[in-house]
Amino acid sequence: MFMDEHRGKVWDEIRQQDSRLLGKHLTTEVLGEAARRSNITIGKSPLQAANLVWLGVLAALFPNKDFSSVLGMTLKLLADQQGFGQTAIGRAQRQGERRKARRKAKKKSGCGKKRPRSKHDPRQDDPTVVSEEAFTKARRRLPIAFWMALLKVLNEGFEKVHGDQLCWKRFRLLALDGSCIDLDGWKRLRKHYGAAGRGKGRKKTQARMVMLQFPLTRLPYAYEVAPLADGETTLAWRLAEHLRPDDLVLIDRGFFSYGLFCRLQEKGAYFGIRLKSGIKLQHVRSLGDQDELVSWRPKHVRQKERLQDMPRKLELRVIHYQIPGFRPSAIVTNMTDPKQISREDWVRMAEKSPAGRALQPGLYHRRWEIETTFFELKVTQGMEKGLRSRTPKGIEYEIAGHVILYFLVRWLMLEAALEAELDPLRVSFAGALRELEEIRISLLTASPQWAQRILLPRLMQRVASHVVPLRPGRHFPRPNDTKIKDKGKGHKQLPAKLVA
Repeated sequence: MFMDEHRGKVWDEIRQQDSRLLGKHLTTEVLGEAARRSNITIGKSPLQAANLVWLGVLAALFPNKDFSSVLGMTLKLLADQQGFGQTAIGRAQRQGERRKARRKAKKKSGCGKKRPRSKHDPRQDDPTVVSEEAFTKARRRLPIAFWMALLKVLNEGFEKVHGDQLCWKRFRLLALDGSCIDLDGWKRLRKHYGAAGRGKGRKKTQARMVMLQFPLTRLPYAYEVAPLADGETTLAWRLAEHLRPDDLVLIDRGFFSYGLFCRLQEKGAYFGIRLKSGIKLQHVRSLGDQDELVSWRPKHVRQKERLQDMPRKLELRVIHYQIPGFRPSAIVTNMTDPKQISREDWVRMAEKSPAGRALQPGLYHRRWEIETTFFELKVTQGMEKGLRSRTPKGIEYEIAGHVILYFLVRWLMLEAALEAELDPLRVSFAGALRELEEIRISLLTASPQWAQRILLPRLMQRVASHVVPLRPGRHFPRPNDTKIKDKGKGHKQLPAKLVA
């Protein structure tokens, strides 16, 4: 790898000038620990790992800008400030311009080298300049293992300070779900990730993403991005490696799998999932009204379980319930003790008490927070429409930058909510993102003292001012619930149902 300590120092200075926004938690120590765990060296080049993380987060914050604009935007903002020429970055840029001018003069007089230096040559005269091609090559060398380690280190740091915000009773509460990310139809992306869709000629290039998330704070915990050929359950199996004993995972019904349940029990974790149709469970005994203990021994896995040392059967608990206006349903869990988690805890709906106080929803309905996370990542933050890369490595890099940005914004929102004595989930993510974008220039150009004493507290207050109204029990039908009336004359959507 090319090493240039002088240019590396200049780019470290540019990064640190821009790190006041979200750099409180993305420190040099955190990045160094992530590098150690993933067995890489930070390096001393302008595009070393720490600077690549900063550029990845910056690219996620501005998904509508190309990489060339992202590489130069911070330097342009700094250069437009009065007194920039007297700063270390300004002096380095001016010296580089002088070297470039001398080189041109020598070339014009015939004393210079016959072969001109390529614009992609890393030995540039101006230490503040990095080409988009050099950036593209550098990010390929940053392994995805580094990003996974970085997310884990950030989660550990959050848990040390706000660990109680992740827990429900004595359990660390998580949610597991997957989603597909639409990609541009470049040949290399389609070949690697695959395509899916309905109808001939309507297939869309997509990547599969499965995530573990903390629903009480909407912080991402771990994730996997893979081709469509890799099933969601396979990715969930790999993510189970991140679980700890007494974790409680809320799972989407699409992950109903005997092997995955065995894997979670092996890790000492508990789970809750809606019962899938066609599953035959044998009644063992009743635990209460609409609450029973069952055993599950699926025939099609008996041979497989012997080969993989899986238990021959699982003892599970089934909790039946019905929401007014909906079909009966049931929750399956391996938490078989009703004293630890009662039936009411599992299925209580969000509603208002007779005194008008809002009650918390049942435990399983907290799973919907991960659906909100996917929406905020893909739509509000612009990940799905803002991925620029044409290669799988580039897509991995951009998605990782989006996840880290989302984590840091959510951490900021939680601290702002706690200062304002609000529920962290009541603070608007879209509002927080707008405030970050609007105050970035002020933070970048202000003195360290002004930024620390005035701007950052002001940012926290502004973030906390965007409060989402409490609207418990809302329900919106999926698009396939839409009634088409008189083809060609428009359509009529079913009214939203309020669940009390």
